[in-house]
Amino acid sequence: MLKQWNDFLSGTPMTMVGGAALLVSLWARWREQALPVDPAWLAVLICGLPLIYLSAARLINNTGIRKISSALLISIAMCAAIAIDDLFAAGEVAFIMALGAIIEEKTTQRAQKGLKKLVSLVPEQGRRIADGNEEMIDAGEIRVGDVLRILPGEKIPADGQIVSGNTSVDQSVLTGESLPIDKGVGEAVLCGTLNRFGTIDVRVTKTGTGSSLYQLIRMIQEAEEKKAPMERIADKWASWLVPVALSIAVAAYFLTGDLVRAVTVLVVFCPCALVLATPTAIMAAIGQATKHGVVIKSGEALENMGKADTIAFDKTGTLTLGRLNVADIVALGEAADKDSLLSLVATVESRSEHPLAKAVVRFAKEQGAQLLDLSDFQMQAGKGIVAQVNGKTVRCGSEKYLREHSVEIPRETEAQWAPLLRQGKATIFAAVQGKLCGVLAFSDVLRPEAKAVVSELRDMNVQTVLLTGDTAQTAEYFAAQAEFDEVHAGLLPEEKVAHIMKMQKNGRVVGMIGDGVNDAPSLKIADIGVAMADMGSDIAVNASDIALMNDDISKLPYLKRLANATVQTIRLSISLSLCINFVAIVLSLQGVLTPTTGALVHNAGSCFVVLIAALLYDRNFDGNNKAHRHDAMISENPLAAR
Repeated sequence: MLKQWNDFLSGTPMTMVGGAALLVSLWARWREQALPVDPAWLAVLICGLPLIYLSAARLINNTGIRKISSALLISIAMCAAIAIDDLFAAGEVAFIMALGAIIEEKTTQRAQKGLKKLVSLVPEQGRRIADGNEEMIDAGEIRVGDVLRILPGEKIPADGQIVSGNTSVDQSVLTGESLPIDKGVGEAVLCGTLNRFGTIDVRVTKTGTGSSLYQLIRMIQEAEEKKAPMERIADKWASWLVPVALSIAVAAYFLTGDLVRAVTVLVVFCPCALVLATPTAIMAAIGQATKHGVVIKSGEALENMGKADTIAFDKTGTLTLGRLNVADIVALGEAADKDSLLSLVATVESRSEHPLAKAVVRFAKEQGAQLLDLSDFQMQAGKGIVAQVNGKTVRCGSEKYLREHSVEIPRETEAQWAPLLRQGKATIFAAVQGKLCGVLAFSDVLRPEAKAVVSELRDMNVQTVLLTGDTAQTAEYFAAQAEFDEVHAGLLPEEKVAHIMKMQKNGRVVGMIGDGVNDAPSLKIADIGVAMADMGSDIAVNASDIALMNDDISKLPYLKRLANATVQTIRLSISLSLCINFVAIVLSLQGVLTPTTGALVHNAGSCFVVLIAALLYDRNFDGNNKAHRHDAMISENPLAAR
């Protein structure tokens, strides 16, 4: 009951009522109007009681030096002012403290919806094969050793090993890999991933909370629990502010014999400007960022971004556009030229639903390539396709698939296509009548602004690290283009987390930027998580501290400059508030200030801090952003740029 009343009084509506009562009290004093009851009593009751409740709770529940808080000092000053019948001074210090608490609370609220959406990715049912019969069972009934049949388009309900069939599995939910992975007998599949093409039978190896997807959920929960709430700067200083203030006030009373001077010292010593310094600067910075399409969820996030000395990037959808394009065409043998090869491969792939097939057909249409007559189309899921084109047998697929069907691949052609594999590019090998006729290579597209972003961060003494689930060749290829300082490839979500924790143990303040569900644990465990909010997963956005609303990574240098300026502004505000307090204490000891005038000076100092913070809102932090130079933009189509 007591806590409910405390929450009601400390809410925004009642705090505003207390502020209005203070204004009426000040007006009455200025006009020398005698009122039956001083309205400042209302401010004392509304804003002061929660302070007394808070300071008492900390004295009872906290241990050691943490018993002493800024709330305790202000409660003492408020009670002292009441004792000498200066209700305005008592109400003013209580109101400023309550206002600061409200402002700080507004900057630290964050929604936690991601876990529910992540749990929804787990299939509710599975198709179990027992004694040659199929039966649909609830996911909770699946046991280790069961054989499950997964049809094309279905999610895999448990971790397991393929015992029959071939397919391609979309693992992007867990690894972020941009392409489905071809899987065959003996290979592992993971819970929550999507079976794209063939029908497979899977023997279950892990179920329920032991599966890969639940491990991902658990990592997010654990990382969230490790996020400590931001301590108020005033409470950090309270351990010495309270004894110093009391000592000076007691000394003033014994030296002058004037109780008013002692109370004035307590009033002007109250750390209200310190309380306002951090949240007001952060609110101004958050407002500034919102205008630029950057959503900052908490003050802690902004402060940590200012301290960050390392930024880790996911690759697919973050560093790259997350869209496959034909990057290279190598015509060999019967393929007279690149256009003929493109037309041939696009014709065969036009019947396939594989992402590479769709990329070929899309590119062929963009290039105006003509599709030929096609017949006898057949697909072997996870391997390749074969069809008749103009009376000739055409095979398209992996190098392994072509060799399995005795396609001749001359060693002398290897020099033309082997570099594409070393670059980590996905490939389609094409053969006509059993002879290799060409290779098409595919690559994701590096964001045009990526290199400039990395360069600007380096100029601010920030190290850049690429963490990706893609192959080492692919990671090295893109890292070299963007000029990253470090690159780590082939990582599962838990391995990304391990890399970030290792950097943190080495004393680095780490930011992570990503867009997928698989990035959620890394975004949580990092000191600051930044999500791509436009194309990115809702789960990643909810797991993050900051969201880029237009998937514009060129905002990262802007965000870093804004965060640096915010931290500097907070430090400046704290220094100025301490100087104002020092001058006010000297004037209080000399009897120049009374509790009422001391409260007004104290209030003016708080307003000065708010004004300095407000200047952040209109400052330009984006003017030198090299990533926005449109004349430096490269084509999204690598072939067109050649």
